[in-house]
Amino acid sequence: MNVTEAVSSRRSIRAFLDTPVDRDVLERVLTMAQRAPSGGNTQPWHGVVLTGEPLARLISRVADDLPKGTAAHAPEYDIYPKGLDGAYESRRRGVGEDMYASLAIPREDRMARLMWFARNFQAFGAPVLMLVHTPRYMGPPQWSDVGMWLQTIMLLLRGEGLDSCPQEAWAIYSRQIREVVAIPDDHIFFCGLAIGHRDPDAVVNSFPVARAPLEEAVRWEGWQ
Repeated sequence: MNVTEAVSSRRSIRAFLDTPVDRDVLERVLTMAQRAPSGGNTQPWHGVVLTGEPLARLISRVADDLPKGTAAHAPEYDIYPKGLDGAYESRRRGVGEDMYASLAIPREDRMARLMWFARNFQAFGAPVLMLVHTPRYMGPPQWSDVGMWLQTIMLLLRGEGLDSCPQEAWAIYSRQIREVVAIPDDHIFFCGLAIGHRDPDAVVNSFPVARAPLEEAVRWEGWQ
C-alpha cells in the first residue's frame, strides 16, 4: 500500500473485530513512527499500549462511572474550543448526524445515542488501545507534533492492514484513567487510539464522511 492508498483508506473505525494484533507489528509501526516530524526534534509524544487484562480493567473502571453522567467527567483540556461556530461547528455536528443516520438512530432517541456513545469507552471493541500523553508545559507547537506522530502511526497501521480510531473522548475520564494506568502527574492526558481490524460488515465503518472542498481550506497566490 502506498501513501496515497493509506490516506484514502484511513478512517475512524467504530466497530472492530476481536482479532488479536501482533505486538511485533505494533513495534514495527511505532518504531517507524519515531520518524514523525517535530519542532527542534523534541519528540514530545508518549504512549501506553494496552491489551488483554489491563485494557479490560480500564474499560471496567470507566464503566463504573458512566451512569454518573457529566458529574464523573474531568477533562484536562477543552476538547472543542468554547464558541466553536460556523463551518467548524457545522462539520462537527454533520459527521455525528451522518453516523447516527447510518445506525438508524434518530435524534429523538436520546437513550440509544447515549448507549452508542458509551461504546467509545470500550474502544469500539478494538483489542488494543494506546493512551497518549505529553508533558503539561508543552505548548501548541508540541501538541501539533503529537498530532503528526498520531497521523504517521495511523497511516503506517493501514500499511500493515490494520485500522484505528483516534479518540479524544477518553479525555473526559482522565481521572479514572490515571487510577488504573501509570501516567506521570506532570503530563497531560490527551487521547486514546483504538487499534485493530475493522469489521467490514458494520455500516458505521462505511458511511460517507464529508470533507470541505479545497477552496475552503487553501488560498493560492502568485500562481498563473
